[in-house]
Amino acid sequence: MIVRFGYVAMSVQLENASPSRTMTMATFSKLPDREAGLRRLEQIARENLHNTMRLLKHNRYMDVHVYRLTSKLIPLATHQDMSDWDPYTPLADDFAEVGAFALEHGIRLSFHPDHFTVLSTPRPEVYANSVRDLRHHVKMLEMMGLDEKATCNIHVGGTYGDKEAAGQRFIKQFNEIEEHITRRITLENDDKTFTAAETLDICEQVGAPMVLDLHHHAVNNPDNDRPEELWPRILKTWERNYGHSLPPKMHISSPKSESDPRGHADHVDSGPLVSFLLDIAPETPAIDVMIEAKRKDEALLRLMDDMRALESKGAPITVTGGASIEVQPRG
Repeated sequence: MIVRFGYVAMSVQLENASPSRTMTMATFSKLPDREAGLRRLEQIARENLHNTMRLLKHNRYMDVHVYRLTSKLIPLATHQDMSDWDPYTPLADDFAEVGAFALEHGIRLSFHPDHFTVLSTPRPEVYANSVRDLRHHVKMLEMMGLDEKATCNIHVGGTYGDKEAAGQRFIKQFNEIEEHITRRITLENDDKTFTAAETLDICEQVGAPMVLDLHHHAVNNPDNDRPEELWPRILKTWERNYGHSLPPKMHISSPKSESDPRGHADHVDSGPLVSFLLDIAPETPAIDVMIEAKRKDEALLRLMDDMRALESKGAPITVTGGASIEVQPRG
């Protein structure tokens, strides 16, 4: 089984490379010249895309092929008071450059829209804003020239006092969204509300691939389901959509502390991850693992050090690149 590791949005290795510079609506509203303000927003976005290119080149140097883009590339893009602004056209060349580089070097890109993108909501205005946000993310992927293998990952959302009703509302409202949006959506189990088993059931009903978050599963698993027992069904949610052309994706992080088990630590404890990878290796040709640790690419480098140490001790792991390994099934 081929395993590729990636990280989220920011690098702690590169200086002055934030792809998430922004401007608040309060600041924008105080500007005396709206048109000049819009050009400033576009300039900030262009700088964010420039830094995204720096990060992709950094990833190429590190041999990283899995990377999550920040949702903050274009400041205020989905704010309700900015509906008359088209930020995409003036940034077309910048988006195209990012997408072309990713395609040329085989870097898998994705988004994870913010927590306020909630399709289980009972409030029409929240649902409308959530759909607007998804359209924005998909538009950016389209501007990059990326096909439907570039996805947007979201949670099912809140339960609003009735989990079953919230789940059914998610399914109904998901199915009301235009197909070119829903074909790019993956669903992830969360750490408080919808468990891995519940998220998987919804994925199967709406036809969306599931992203298993191993850390979330560990802290939100009232039925004590074993992740490797859910895995064959999770794998099928990817195969149904992509065949074997796109590896399934999972998330990995470690608890920040005993008092804050849901928080993310700076780095990743390799033990639970390796155990899971060994369990699923017989039936999984390849998988991409997104590291959600506070120290970003530094956490990835440390995890690769752990993999090399395990290989040297005779574990069924072979390091095959700067951010990839091959895992043999348990013998």
